[in-house]
Amino acid sequence: MAGMARISARIAAVAPSATLAIDAKAKAMKAAGEPVIGFGAGEPDFPTPEAIVEAAAAACRDPRNHRYTPVSGLPELREAIAAKTARDTGYQLEAAQVLVTNGGKQAVEEAFATILDPGDEVILPAPYWTTYPEAIRLAGGVPVELATTEVTGFKPTVDQLEAARTPRTKALLFCSPSNPTGAVCTRDEVEAIGRWTDEQGLWVVTDEIYEHLTYGTASMHSLPVVVPSMADRSIVVNGVAKTYAMTGWRVGWLLGPPDVVKAAVNLQSHATSNVCNVAQRAALQAVSGDLTAVAEMRSAFDRRRQVIHRMLNEIDGVTCPEPKGAFYAFANLTGVLTDEAPTTLDLAARVLDEAKVAFVPGEAFGASGYARFSYALGDADLEEGITRLQKLFA
Repeated sequence: MAGMARISARIAAVAPSATLAIDAKAKAMKAAGEPVIGFGAGEPDFPTPEAIVEAAAAACRDPRNHRYTPVSGLPELREAIAAKTARDTGYQLEAAQVLVTNGGKQAVEEAFATILDPGDEVILPAPYWTTYPEAIRLAGGVPVELATTEVTGFKPTVDQLEAARTPRTKALLFCSPSNPTGAVCTRDEVEAIGRWTDEQGLWVVTDEIYEHLTYGTASMHSLPVVVPSMADRSIVVNGVAKTYAMTGWRVGWLLGPPDVVKAAVNLQSHATSNVCNVAQRAALQAVSGDLTAVAEMRSAFDRRRQVIHRMLNEIDGVTCPEPKGAFYAFANLTGVLTDEAPTTLDLAARVLDEAKVAFVPGEAFGASGYARFSYALGDADLEEGITRLQKLFA
């Protein structure tokens, strides 16, 4: 053992989740009595709808849920997810093409682990959710970052994608509505990207976790629906976390071709076995029910979206594009950087110390100079938090 590293190089290279780290520090300060307002974690401030909670309570008392169940998910939940997907996006698939996972993160990791071999490249438009590049690397793949800008609405163009493609390119990561930017691709944009990936014979891993959170005239378009010829090379990841305010219940899913789903089930059988049965029963209630509670939450997010967009742009030196989806504002803070805080990482630390406001710096998303502000928090806290920033940068 002499000379051997204690931690494997593969795991030592994994970066911690910056969003969770910021949120944890903010919560620790708040627990210590400091008046911290957190714009960090992407977590709805609403309680899980009561009918879902009651379904879980009933599931606790049912002995069927005290035992192992199929790794791929409860059969009735897989059927319900397939039906819900057809209802909400028009994507028609069989229950056998559904794998229930421990949250969306496991779905993302299993998607890449299933299709990538060492050295395979994945085009990753930036800004990106912090987990994507780590999941690609853990699968032996190589994330190829593709920078997008405010000029293109933080959306990749086909010309950019083609410039990033190499003989080792195997897949594209696609996320609309986007975390962290709030960008939403139009149907024409989705079609152009889908047709390009089809022509190149690439896979697409498409994250639809924010499918119901779009505003104004924006709407989500599922890539394998817009370009049906891509269905055999598309993996869709989703879950109950954002739509139904169920972040802590840890139920997500992976949708894909039967051979991919079968392989991912085999992987999960050695990783976690089945997802918690009580959480699955709660998810069954969620996806089988109507979208009334979802509409109410979306209305609140829409109101907050407009407030945070206006208030951030009122700060001298700060610009923020109008978010069209999810619940994030992605602000350009380069105009308020200083010699004492020359990066958004430094600025985030200063703001947390001096204004007791937490946000996630853009470095976490491959976009230095920017910052993500979640508006999934109460109206009063949102206004107070941005007011503190206005005063700090005045």
